[in-house]
Amino acid sequence: MKRARYQSGRLELKYRKTGPAVWVFRYYERKPDGSTADRSVLLGTKVEYPTKSLAWKARERKGLPLLANPDHPGRNIVSVGMLLGRYLEDELPERFSTARSYRSYLQKWIEPKWKNYALGEVTSLAVEIWLASLPLAPKSRRHVRGIMRVMFQCAMRWELIGKNPMDLVRVKGGTKRLHIPRVLRPEDFPCLLRELKQPYRTMVLIAGGLGLRVSEIVALQWGDFEWKQLAITVTRGCIQGHLGTVKTEYSHRPLPLDQDLATEVLRWREEGPYPNKGPEDFVFPNLNTGKPMWQESILDRQIKPAAERAQLGPIGWHTFRHSYRAWLKRTNAPIEIQQELMRHANIQTTLDTYGKEMEVSDQHREAHSKVVKMILRKEEVA
Repeated sequence: MKRARYQSGRLELKYRKTGPAVWVFRYYERKPDGSTADRSVLLGTKVEYPTKSLAWKARERKGLPLLANPDHPGRNIVSVGMLLGRYLEDELPERFSTARSYRSYLQKWIEPKWKNYALGEVTSLAVEIWLASLPLAPKSRRHVRGIMRVMFQCAMRWELIGKNPMDLVRVKGGTKRLHIPRVLRPEDFPCLLRELKQPYRTMVLIAGGLGLRVSEIVALQWGDFEWKQLAITVTRGCIQGHLGTVKTEYSHRPLPLDQDLATEVLRWREEGPYPNKGPEDFVFPNLNTGKPMWQESILDRQIKPAAERAQLGPIGWHTFRHSYRAWLKRTNAPIEIQQELMRHANIQTTLDTYGKEMEVSDQHREAHSKVVKMILRKEEVA
């Protein structure tokens, strides 16, 4: 049997009638009968890569040599950078928030360290020592190892390596955070509300009164509220304009809606400047587009300045979720009720990180209403 030769492929600059010229990566594909066929992949425009040298580097960064050499036995020829590029192109999870998180870990930690290593040079011990040196919490190091394991699993599927070196990598330390999350006192919350204008006041009120994630708040639609039953069902999230399903099946749970909190949300519905308020319309849309707002802009332009004016110090969106868990604990709500109101799949997540099908029971309503009464004083409702 003729041994497969490693091919680097070639680059061609293709001019078009409209738009900038594009770089095309070409390689040969061997057919079962021994003949070859010319294959091509669009790499990018000449605007993106002004020189052939830059385009050639992009070819490796995108992992295109792996396409050209699917049956080559020499694993040491393939670098981690090539594998990473191919993984980013074809294997990232479809969920936007997960893909964004993976991309961040890959580009910030994994690529700078390992991109120039050949696959066969990556050993379990070397990775274990490197992970221990990272200025990350043990939980984050486990995320890094997990992503590397998935990436090398792809290399095994593509027959570039025989075993996954990540299988033997250990990460020492517990799962707890390096820093204790910030939690607001109940008496701090009204001070913050007084510094916020609409619709940000109602958004923060929902964050503190229900413990929703910000991605869920900006994606709320009026049809998610059941006014007669005083309940709300969270079914979607939105991150940087990308709508998707909620984080886990446990997030897709009905929640109680305290009467005072419902009154505040209905007041926003009546007084808000948005003409469309049907079941599928967003509760907090961008005035110009009608689409969900971007949570980062709201935090930087509205909430952080309001917190400074209220002399509360630095806060983030997740501060409200952490605070909600702490306030539930203050009301002496049973831990099972706390878990279900936080919509955590694992009760240990409720215990360690934050301060099944859930029916809205009297216990859920009581615990939730105690928190709302604690943070939404009568003068705030008036």
